[in-house]
Amino acid sequence: MKGEDLVLPDLGLDEPIALSLWLVKQGGRVVEGEPIAEVMGGETTVDLPAPADGVLAEHLVEEGDPLSVGQRLAVIELC
Repeated sequence: MKGEDLVLPDLGLDEPIALSLWLVKQGGRVVEGEPIAEVMGGETTVDLPAPADGVLAEHLVEEGDPLSVGQRLAVIELC
């Protein structure tokens, strides 16, 4: 199966940025545009949407991990 990466876009958040919560567990189904994770920078929390329909195959970072713009966060197997 093909996969697509969830990558942290430039959200204009204050540094440092961290993954605050996975909203979808590994193996869970995702729908393009629906939130699958929350990231926090400074006092601001932003939902990250799924880039495609599929199954969240792998988390590449853990909750609380520091993040940088462009970093791969997860792999989604396309359905």
